[in-house]
Amino acid sequence: MKTLYLDIFSGISGDMFLGALIDLGVNPQKLGRELGKLKLDGYHLHVGDQEKHGIAGIKVDVHLEHDHDEEHDHCHEHGHDHDHDHSHPHSHGDHEPTHEHPHQPGEDHAHAAAHGHEHEHNDSRTFAEIKQLITASKLSPWVRQKSIAVFQRLAEVEGKIHGQPTESVHFHEVGAVDSIVDIVGACIGLELLGKPRVLAAPVVEGTGWIKCAHGRFPLPAPATLALLGARGIAVTQCAEPHELVTPTGAALLAEFAESFSPMDNLVAEKIGFGIGTRDNLTRPNVLRAILGQASAKVPQDWETDRVAVLETNCDDINAEILGHVLETALAAGALDVFHTPIQMKKNRPGVLLTILCAETDADKFSALLLRETSAFGVRRTIAERRKLRREFADVKTKYGKVTVKLGRLNGELVQIAPEFESCKKLAVAAKVPLARVYEAARREFKGK
Repeated sequence: MKTLYLDIFSGISGDMFLGALIDLGVNPQKLGRELGKLKLDGYHLHVGDQEKHGIAGIKVDVHLEHDHDEEHDHCHEHGHDHDHDHSHPHSHGDHEPTHEHPHQPGEDHAHAAAHGHEHEHNDSRTFAEIKQLITASKLSPWVRQKSIAVFQRLAEVEGKIHGQPTESVHFHEVGAVDSIVDIVGACIGLELLGKPRVLAAPVVEGTGWIKCAHGRFPLPAPATLALLGARGIAVTQCAEPHELVTPTGAALLAEFAESFSPMDNLVAEKIGFGIGTRDNLTRPNVLRAILGQASAKVPQDWETDRVAVLETNCDDINAEILGHVLETALAAGALDVFHTPIQMKKNRPGVLLTILCAETDADKFSALLLRETSAFGVRRTIAERRKLRREFADVKTKYGKVTVKLGRLNGELVQIAPEFESCKKLAVAAKVPLARVYEAARREFKGK
């Protein structure tokens, strides 16, 4: 099974992740063309070979067009440091401890300090606006969904830190452009690599302090720690006296990495390095990414994703309204909606109303439950799903053609399910029981 292993012994930032993907074979021109589908102005992408402590890899810079024109004549440093001349246009991911600068929500904390001055731009984007920008693009559905999911993680933790609603979290214009390119570019890169399974080494963070709008804070940075904690990812600090894991890097890990442990039965086919900027004291400032095949020891090849589970208890809801809520939620794109009889306080009978939906749609369906039912609150949890790999086939029966959904696990066919609407149409036309059409479809498929 194709697997991408992120060896984050020296941390991870968005641009280092992009550099590693390009070093693994992602074509920069294809990446640029896909990013162009965002219709996002104000930047250009620079990709180049670079070396860090004897390790050769790829350095990625997002050059912002409103910076001084002469800055583009410099050797631009980017990614994991601010310890460079302030004439450089931009940097990701690390905090220069001698600078005071406001921490903008959703931005890797030192973006403003990288320029050596405060930006006076009034332009900004909220999470809702960034989500709309991505949704309206012609990027693939998978890239759109994953990009929004990563941004949602950032917006949720920044909203809690700053006391703002998730949708209203503002991304400073510089940080917004930079973060959009890093995050959407990472999702595009993974798709261009064939959407491999992503595994990672244990998360290692440096020690020391950062300065931001919250005051002087110890590492990990507040957003980084919150992002990793929300996903249940353990963090171990090392002797490196600098930030190693940025909020953007943490959000990408939280969204894509299935586990955090040493490599296990992985055959390395390609190795890529994403280059940071700082010369670290205890380790090369690089992200090593290994693309290869997991051995047969990996037990399952199921598909995985994450869904929001919304629940509320109701003991005074009209049955007709309950039916209306189910139909409305399904029509709005919920993955599933159901209700279960329960016993509530004072032995009152009630129903547990549950909606399963995409993680990015959780707020929309929470609002639906609060508006359309008698509920005063909605519980929300995020669940990981394991799904059979699905295929569809058509079989000919004496009643007509039926579409059959197939489920495979490790290459073995374990589920055969004739599609309901296909069978129903034929059953009505032939005036036979629906079950008879189902059985005919299964029999014909097994015969093939």
